[in-house]
Amino acid sequence: MGILLWIVFGAIAGWLASMITNSNNSLVLDIVIGIVGAIIGGWIMSMLGSTGVSGFNLYSLLVAILGAVVLLVVVKAIRRA
Repeated sequence: MGILLWIVFGAIAGWLASMITNSNNSLVLDIVIGIVGAIIGGWIMSMLGSTGVSGFNLYSLLVAILGAVVLLVVVKAIRRA
């Protein structure tokens, strides 16, 4: 059941990040973006001295969205170059 919750968590975070950056992605890509975004967001927060993704809560969702937005902005910048 844990992996299913992470997939749903990733889908929500990826979808919200896509809405913020005005990207049009598929559901599968949103899931991947959300999961990778959680990793990136956790890394960013640990570099700032805070905790990263700590479970299924609002703080972790915000960290995952932050990381997913960073990921989408970097990908858009690379595609334009």
